[in-house]
Amino acid sequence: MRTLLIASLISLLVACGGNTTFSPSQPIIDITPPVITLQGSSSLTIEQGSSYSELGASAVDDQDGSLEVEISGTVGSEPGAYTLTYSATDSANNSASTNRTVTVIAATGSAQPIDGTKWFQQTIIPNGSGWFNNEQQIYTDRTENSYVSDGTLKIVAKREQFTDQGVTKQFTSARLNSKFAFKYGRVEVRAKLPSGHGTWPAIWMLGKNINERGAYWQQQGFGNVGWPHCGELDIMEHWGRNQNYVQSAIHSPSSYGGTINHGGQYVSTVSTDFHTYSMEWSSERMIFSVDGTEHYTYDPVVKDADSWPFDAEMYLLLNVAIQDGISSAFNESEMEIDYVRIYSLDATPEDAPIWSDEFN
Repeated sequence: MRTLLIASLISLLVACGGNTTFSPSQPIIDITPPVITLQGSSSLTIEQGSSYSELGASAVDDQDGSLEVEISGTVGSEPGAYTLTYSATDSANNSASTNRTVTVIAATGSAQPIDGTKWFQQTIIPNGSGWFNNEQQIYTDRTENSYVSDGTLKIVAKREQFTDQGVTKQFTSARLNSKFAFKYGRVEVRAKLPSGHGTWPAIWMLGKNINERGAYWQQQGFGNVGWPHCGELDIMEHWGRNQNYVQSAIHSPSSYGGTINHGGQYVSTVSTDFHTYSMEWSSERMIFSVDGTEHYTYDPVVKDADSWPFDAEMYLLLNVAIQDGISSAFNESEMEIDYVRIYSLDATPEDAPIWSDEFN
């Protein structure tokens, strides 16, 4: 009976001009992910204390139409950059995602600009394409990178794409020049240092006569020699790849760059507690210390133009640089400075500084 039924069906198809060859339809394979569109900018900035209003996003798939967008991540209350991730998945399990960066900056009411009568914010790229030592930051004069609040100065290095002077970098920071120059004395800076592999904070000095494009004293007409003939005194340097080790160094025509004139010490809490970084500078020697503990003295037997270009006025610099080996996990970190004080060489403990900034 079954054989007769099949034969009859085939005969009917032939009689109707049908094709006796059966071809199953080919399945449609969906490999195209959805398209996610952010509402508003992919980079937003809000002040600390302001509430963040989510703008949302939409997702469209060429097979499924509109899809629900899931949002992960949070915007914190402390200054910093926060990442929100928007993702969507279609019925074929194709996924797509995109990010929005929300930067929280210190509130205008609490964050004050640095004292422009005492500090110059150095921003001009000296060689037109970047800073020395293959540093990765752009130095800005924005309050996002340097400001005063709650009695301290903050110099903030952060990961963000930024274009200035025709150059685009992925990090920003700040570099301050003192508008005070002096010869001989004692420098004290009480500071808490940033952390993170690739961060490079420094408290240091250069000769007032350095001919460095964009430096404060060079713009005042004092730049007539190059580096290292101007002399450099590194009161404190700290490399995030060697956490808690602080170093002092001397750069002069007789030894510079990878100088042999340096010394340092380990301080277990450089990024969590304030410590006082000091240098005593006389016509005979420099003595460097942390919290009163000395770790290096520079006292060359022969003091000539090569080993001792340090009988002329110098000025102070504060900055946080970013090295090219910066950790992929780095987002933002700051050097926080409680005070800067410069004393005359013969000052007693009761004497006031000859120049200072208490950041009040």
